[in-house]
Amino acid sequence: MRGGLWQLGQSITRRLAQGDKKAVARRYFASDAELKKTVVYDFHVANGGKMVPFAGWSMPIQYKDSIMDSTLNCRENGSLFDVSHMCGLSLKGKDSVPFLEKLVIADVAGLAPGTGSLTVFTNEKGGAIDDSVITKVKDDHIYLVVNAGCRDKDLAHIEEHMKAFKAKGGDVSWHIHDERSLLALQGPLAAPVLQHLTKADLSKMYFGGFQVLDINGVQCFLTRTGYTGEDGFEISIPSESAVDLAKAILEKSEGKIRLTGLGARDSLRLEAGLCLYGNDLEQHITPIEAGLTWAIGKRRRAEGGFLGADVILKQLEEGPKIRRVGFFSSGPPPRSHSEIQDEGGNNIGEVTSGGFSPCLKKNIAIGYVKSGLHKAGTKVKIIIRGKSNEGVVTKMPFVPTKYYKPS
Repeated sequence: MRGGLWQLGQSITRRLAQGDKKAVARRYFASDAELKKTVVYDFHVANGGKMVPFAGWSMPIQYKDSIMDSTLNCRENGSLFDVSHMCGLSLKGKDSVPFLEKLVIADVAGLAPGTGSLTVFTNEKGGAIDDSVITKVKDDHIYLVVNAGCRDKDLAHIEEHMKAFKAKGGDVSWHIHDERSLLALQGPLAAPVLQHLTKADLSKMYFGGFQVLDINGVQCFLTRTGYTGEDGFEISIPSESAVDLAKAILEKSEGKIRLTGLGARDSLRLEAGLCLYGNDLEQHITPIEAGLTWAIGKRRRAEGGFLGADVILKQLEEGPKIRRVGFFSSGPPPRSHSEIQDEGGNNIGEVTSGGFSPCLKKNIAIGYVKSGLHKAGTKVKIIIRGKSNEGVVTKMPFVPTKYYKPS
């Protein structure tokens, strides 16, 4: 998926429009029997979901509407995503916080119970193993969600360090929530529609908040977060109740909230300037280079204590050699690996994600450039299929975020 889910979705749309369904099946539906399926799979298919392989799963890239229409509808009304391919897990025990702080950059101890944050798992060189949303449920219970494509390496990494930690007397254990599914409800109608399905007062729950509560008559883990830049929620629910909840959400929205696939999810997160692991974050990219300095707690900056802290804290002091930035550009939409040059034709970096913004009606991209050339307004050239196109460094997010925070 490194070329961009939006691009893949457009390719499928063109093929289907041309009636070349056999070619689509050959190219995208190969080895279907080997792919894992979420419990919502049949519901996707019944609702016109175009299923493609993604991180070992068969997932909907889009539905009957276009990726552009889906993106706009999320911003105007709302979207419901099945993200059950992602891996939720809990760490429990009185030492779960100090254990996790050895592996991530966040100030986990400083989180109030029922709140969370984006963080990064780092390696010994300060590079990103994965990004994750972590929540302190209680002082002895941490809930986190990791990316589907990183599941195996993340779990192996956590398990290796947990064994060493427990061997020294640390009290920590884990549970992988394979018995649960995960739905993401995003957009302006997310809160009012979800409020119909729970007695809890969602107006008192802010961005990053977490609660265990009944939704549609079933106990769920509810996190006010998402991957679109919009207000919204991620709902962890026992798998046997996931389809019923999806149906209830769509029904309560009176058709305004739509099932939405990975294609629009990619364009939404790109417009919000959010990283996609495997494109904008890699094992050789540090949080400082990725523009995630804000995710390193003040205490962690002073104390370190996480993997690769020496490299990261040195970059904090001296500045990184490369930086993640946004771009507007002319010509064809930039794609992953497009070369970035300065006005003199010298290589200064590479695009990591790019596409056409449905909301802004212009090309947008994320990439890395040499420090000193990262300031907004810096003119660049972006090379696409051997041709040079005008570009300019711009601030992110491209589309203003609408997270629900205290006024």
